[in-house]
Amino acid sequence: MKKVLLSAIVASLLVSTGAVAKTEAAKDATVKEVNQIALKNAKEDANGKQPKLAQDAIASLKLAQHAVIALEHKDNKGAKEALEKAIGKLEVVLADKEAPKLLPIDSVVRVQEFVGSAKEVEITVEKVKKLLDNGKVQEARALIQPLASEIDITLVSLPLASYPNALKLAAKYIDDNQPQKAKEILYIALSTFTEVTQVVPIPLLQSTDLIAAASRIAKEDKAHAIRYLEGANSALDVAEKLGYVSKSTTTYKMLHEAIMKVEKEIKGKNEAEKLFDNLAKKLKEFKEKIFSEKK
Repeated sequence: MKKVLLSAIVASLLVSTGAVAKTEAAKDATVKEVNQIALKNAKEDANGKQPKLAQDAIASLKLAQHAVIALEHKDNKGAKEALEKAIGKLEVVLADKEAPKLLPIDSVVRVQEFVGSAKEVEITVEKVKKLLDNGKVQEARALIQPLASEIDITLVSLPLASYPNALKLAAKYIDDNQPQKAKEILYIALSTFTEVTQVVPIPLLQSTDLIAAASRIAKEDKAHAIRYLEGANSALDVAEKLGYVSKSTTTYKMLHEAIMKVEKEIKGKNEAEKLFDNLAKKLKEFKEKIFSEKK
């Protein structure tokens, strides 16, 4: 299944920070609790910000299915009437100037969280390599499947460039008393959908929220803020080991170094506001380049 890392939904999830999250972690929350809240907020955003499914397009699909059933029962008149209604529903959709080329008709949100450490990823990868070297592909497959930590948003879309014309062609075949050809066209039309899965890496969400949490308490609780930053570092390690790469000029190494600078400042004069802002900008840009990685 093709995975694309760019969409308004994904952007709204990954560009956001703990400062604007629906639920904000308490100032004395543990790293684990901040991570749990980050994931909870991301799930809610993924479910709440999906595109509104086009009811007219869905109604058109149902009518096209009714047309197929009618043709199966040799009811050409009923099939033609269903197709005319289906085409009418689509015309409502197409009349909208902002009608997209791919119209979402269904969506599914799937979450897979890896709860281990970066070291555990490394160990598993080494085991997988050895299994593959010994030709034990299925055993390797079983080990590698859990090596993902992401929210997958799958959108099933109707291609508006071809679907309406297919219905019109089917209707023409019915008029020409060629119901078999009409059925063949409808079968094709009803099986031609575009399915795209968009990916949101969970460790990057967690790192973002931990950095935001650290910035909120850096002045009043240095030790706790540093624990948050250490957690952010760990989350970045997991993201890197799981293979969530970016074409950004910012690298994982640079993000780790930026976090270390913030930690050093907190331990010293504790004037880290600008460093926090710089770190947040670097992470934001890094994630945006991850979106376009597989566009």
